[in-house]
Amino acid sequence: MTRVDVAVVGSGPNGLAAAVTMARAGLTVHVHEQAGTIGGGLRAQALFDSEVRHDVCAAVHPMAAASAFFREFDLAARGVTLLQPPIAYAHPLDGGAVFAHHDLTETCAGLGPDGPRWRRLMAPLMRHSTGVTDFLLSGQRSLPPDSAAPLLLGPRVVGHLLRTNGLRTEAGRALLTGVAAHAMGRLPSLPAGAIALLLGHLAHTTGWPLPRGGSVRIADALADDLRAHGGTVHTDHRITDLAELDARVVMLDTTPRGLVALAGDRLPPRYRRALDRYHYGPGAAKADFLVDGPIPWADPEVGRAGTVHLGGTRPATLATENAAVRGEAGEEPFVLLVDPAVTDPDRAVDGRRPVWAYAHVPNGDTRDPVPLITRRIERYAPGFTDTIIASRGVSAAAYETYNPNYPGGDIGAGAVTLTQSVFRPVAARNPYRTPLPGVYLCSASTPPGPGVHGMCGYFAARAALHREFNVSTTPHLGPVAEWRTEPLG
Repeated sequence: MTRVDVAVVGSGPNGLAAAVTMARAGLTVHVHEQAGTIGGGLRAQALFDSEVRHDVCAAVHPMAAASAFFREFDLAARGVTLLQPPIAYAHPLDGGAVFAHHDLTETCAGLGPDGPRWRRLMAPLMRHSTGVTDFLLSGQRSLPPDSAAPLLLGPRVVGHLLRTNGLRTEAGRALLTGVAAHAMGRLPSLPAGAIALLLGHLAHTTGWPLPRGGSVRIADALADDLRAHGGTVHTDHRITDLAELDARVVMLDTTPRGLVALAGDRLPPRYRRALDRYHYGPGAAKADFLVDGPIPWADPEVGRAGTVHLGGTRPATLATENAAVRGEAGEEPFVLLVDPAVTDPDRAVDGRRPVWAYAHVPNGDTRDPVPLITRRIERYAPGFTDTIIASRGVSAAAYETYNPNYPGGDIGAGAVTLTQSVFRPVAARNPYRTPLPGVYLCSASTPPGPGVHGMCGYFAARAALHREFNVSTTPHLGPVAEWRTEPLG
């Protein structure tokens, strides 16, 4: 194989973001993907019916609408339409449901006595949304440009840890706790509080959108830009050893385990031990359903939500999430559900529509999630079982087979703990650079962590451009190729 400037292993959103950034700098870039299709967590597949496509992993993308990388990349200009659901997310409870509308006032009106408290929590974050988002999706090694961001977030994150930011009703507390559960870790915690505030306020700003046609549209747009700038993508090409790559720089969209597998004894013992101490979080078990109509929610308004959190009350959600952290397999896990056709009606074909659902379970859980998830849906949508045409379950343990970046089903590529939110994957000034010359990590196992935002790959690429290629400015990422003057150092 001809020597290239950059070889990227893995074509998830971070690998592709790194590849695009490097190619925009005028470098020759080759991406190596072991699967037959690109995308990692952005893949789509016709599971049961050739006309109905299912999102295999991620389905809803609040961070793709908000992150600095995608703001500049400009998905809309690439033909990717991010559709906003009528309601960002819903949280059913026994006897009713509570909703986060895009409109803050409408959300507050539905929260009764907690409405003014929700407004006091979210409105200041909304006014500084770009600064807050950029701070939480940063490399976490420098001060944010918007100095108000940490000042706004600090008290609110601590407030979430101690008392759910003053929310007093069962509905208000459940609504915020459901968002915090996206952290897939111990609740309450400081990292989960930060995630709740990030995702919670984005529901009222850039939203929780779904790409028209499915998540794969984002991966396709990234790959198209890469190819337009001379890059090459190799699918069905598994790399088993770094020695196979003839490149000046190697970018690994892998977990620390993947780095160890590829590097072997070439890693210094101290660094290898640090990687071995890296922890992985609870697993996600996935169920895909093909159904013959809309989900029959007991509260029909839930059927207008892009995302549905099935966790019950705040105490119930805390109990199930913390049990998963402890490795205890409960019968009523927290479930995230998406009916894509609610937001993108073209996803339904002749009445048949996909339903996407994750259950949070212990790492490595081997149970078939379909019965678990079906029971959770039935609790709030009696008769759902009768709408099912076909279903498929992927256990947390099996998810690692599908994607090695999900050890034991950990779709975040590493536990979201306070320590690992900052020192990810190891304590280092430059967390992307490894001790091996020219080898960098660019996966969600590096800051800022999980999510389809591209920032891990972008920051890793910036670090490599500066150190390995002496490129002092960041390449422009938008549809028109030009250079900007932001220094990399």
